[in-house]
Amino acid sequence: MNRVLIVVDYQNDFVDGALGFEGADAIEENILDLIQDFKNHGDMIMFTKDTHEPNYMETVEGKHLPVIHCVKGTPGHDLRKRVDAVKEYYPIFEKPTFPSLKLGNALVGLPLSEIHLCGLVSDICVFSNAIMAKAACPNAEIYIHRNASASYDPDMEQKTYEVAEHLHINIID
Repeated sequence: MNRVLIVVDYQNDFVDGALGFEGADAIEENILDLIQDFKNHGDMIMFTKDTHEPNYMETVEGKHLPVIHCVKGTPGHDLRKRVDAVKEYYPIFEKPTFPSLKLGNALVGLPLSEIHLCGLVSDICVFSNAIMAKAACPNAEIYIHRNASASYDPDMEQKTYEVAEHLHINIID
């Protein structure tokens, strides 16, 4: 079985920085456990990082979400310390918006049977990258790990999980 784990945007600014929220830190152990499991089985692991430039407020996203965050070169852009320590040589896709087209393109053609996602924010970046993965690998089973993902908006998170399941994306604990 060929699997990949995609750890989405587990960065300082989403845990305790500019867009940090209660509960974002609580998933760290579950993310680390998933990383270890995938490493133990010799599976692929990939990371994404929300990545903005100093002109963020001039972008479309900046106009809709006017909070400067994850600016390249700042501490808020960094992966959380314990996750960063285990990233080893795995690819990191910096992305200027919610989903990563580079990640999707990297998945195309890989002989994957399962794609697993976790991270932040579940109803925005995790969800949109799951959709990107589904488009890149339409015959792979897609899984979002609920216990290793979080949102500042539990109601929207639940609605997003319902939409994801409707799109044949599996939500697991």
